[in-house]
Amino acid sequence: MDLENKIQKLKRELNAVVLAHYYQESEIQDCADFVGDSLALAQQAAQTTADTIVFCGVHFMAETAKILNPGKLVLLPDLNAGCSLADRCPPEAFAAFKAQHEGCFVVTYVNSSAAVKAQSDVICTSSNAVKIVSRIPQNRPILFAPDRHLGRYVMQQTGRDMLLWPGSCIVHEMFSEKKLVQLKHENPQALVVAHPECEEAVLMHADFIGSTAQLLERVTRGVESLFIVVTEPGILHQMKKAAPHKQFISPPADNGCPCNTCPHMKLNTMEKLFACMKNRSPQLELPEAFRQKALAPLKLMLEWS
Repeated sequence: MDLENKIQKLKRELNAVVLAHYYQESEIQDCADFVGDSLALAQQAAQTTADTIVFCGVHFMAETAKILNPGKLVLLPDLNAGCSLADRCPPEAFAAFKAQHEGCFVVTYVNSSAAVKAQSDVICTSSNAVKIVSRIPQNRPILFAPDRHLGRYVMQQTGRDMLLWPGSCIVHEMFSEKKLVQLKHENPQALVVAHPECEEAVLMHADFIGSTAQLLERVTRGVESLFIVVTEPGILHQMKKAAPHKQFISPPADNGCPCNTCPHMKLNTMEKLFACMKNRSPQLELPEAFRQKALAPLKLMLEWS
């Protein structure tokens, strides 16, 4: 509580807003001014009047805030909080892949580096990917990166054929179809909700598929009382707050390890949050020419959303 009070004091001194993703530790979520998924956080970053943005998430999220707010101080509690999906799409390799498929309209998932965003026509999130792809003219071939599982799901929902970059998220790939089927057998009354970054074999058993925000909305408004939640378990904190009378089960990985917990998201702690605000560091900086290239596809996403 003393640490939270110190953070609140620093927020006033810095005129800061603290943004936190649903996958952060519960203490950070409770301390934040706004908690959301990638789309909602990008929208908040674009609209904020604060002088300082403290981003409790991963590196690409803080980069997105800086792209949208070049004149603001953007802080990230731990610069090492990366993203396996973004890491699996190196900018140089992506540029070469794109060059091999000239003429494609490039749709890039927000879970990517600013350098990859700068090579894109429009950005999307899991919340709006179907809507974004549906806006693209039918005569344009589409290149979708970097998550192949989300891309495959969007293809199924829109009927559009897309060239997919072969990337994936280590967390969502670890969910086991075998364990999920076993859980469904043990809890036949449970509704299965899953994130579209999961493998197709897992999604085949889901009753509802959506982004973290959409999963939260579904379990909150649903009449069901028991849910199997197939995404990073950080979202369970908000689910329990919104529906304390309901029960939520997080399926384990096939080997029983806690591999469905994102190691990058969990690098941020309350102590690091306090330290970064106190020291005004580490902060995100981007070259202006580079930032401008990444800004255009982000602005188009926000317009189309």
